[in-house]
Amino acid sequence: MPRRSTIALATAGALASTGTAYLGARNLLVGQATQARTVIPKSWDIPPRADGVYTRGGGPVHRWQRGMPVDLHLMIFGDSTATGYGCSSAEEVPGVLIARGLAERTGKRIRLSTKAIVGATSKGVSGQVDAMFVAGPPPDAAVLMLGANDVTALNGISQSARRLGATVRKLRARGAVVIVGTCPDLGVISAIPQPLRSLAHSRGLQLARAQAGAVRAAGGVPVPLAQLLARQLRSKRELMFSADGFHPSPAAYALAAQQLLGVLCDALGEKVDSPPVEPPSPSRASTQVLDTGHTRLSVMSRLWRGPVPDLPAQSNPPVASD
Repeated sequence: MPRRSTIALATAGALASTGTAYLGARNLLVGQATQARTVIPKSWDIPPRADGVYTRGGGPVHRWQRGMPVDLHLMIFGDSTATGYGCSSAEEVPGVLIARGLAERTGKRIRLSTKAIVGATSKGVSGQVDAMFVAGPPPDAAVLMLGANDVTALNGISQSARRLGATVRKLRARGAVVIVGTCPDLGVISAIPQPLRSLAHSRGLQLARAQAGAVRAAGGVPVPLAQLLARQLRSKRELMFSADGFHPSPAAYALAAQQLLGVLCDALGEKVDSPPVEPPSPSRASTQVLDTGHTRLSVMSRLWRGPVPDLPAQSNPPVASD
């Protein structure tokens, strides 16, 4: 870890070791959160969309019309990572990559519908699914990507996981195969300084574990993207973020989509030839910045107050370093 980060962590730890100096540690974190918000741009752009019907052989997407025959209806739910925020072309967003990949591997006609919304939390994703049930029939398969905004919104870990589990259960009860990319590793975002980044990193990993358990219990399949992509993201940091330095780049989205696609094909029972998945690299232990009583929401409250955009897709890059 860079010397500057080490000093920051040591300072926070020393402050937290004395109850009278706890306020100083808290003020340090509040100041760092304010600094991060001045660096991280707001999510105003509209992500590219290309909903429609995809077939084997590439070619342009066909606009879906009522009565048009398809073999499988795929829906994408979640936050900015599910929308492909940061991409300049629809062909780069994860939903399109998954739909095209599924069409190529199976030879089926795949209808893609994107319901994800930038900034969504587990509450928002539940709303996306409820609205979908009102608007029309459920999909054959659903891919969800979310978690980072639950961390920055200070939503409770158990409550967020429970809401996600309930959402997965609703989709499964209507016959959909459900794949969930769990919370990204917030420790990859260089715009968040230490020691605040360590707290966000630790909380994100806790949420990812809770999400995985809730998704399995509800009959879905969790995909730990933070672990699966860590090696690539650490070794190619300069390529893994979009122009805003915060959301994933098209290259990172492609890696995530590849992992989600492989799991989706397995869950659907499709027999396809797919490259072996790289084993997850061991996750580095997060540094204890404050003592147990001070690492709860009481410490992080007000740290993220104000408009903070979605956090990136997962892993462990920039540690001087969504």
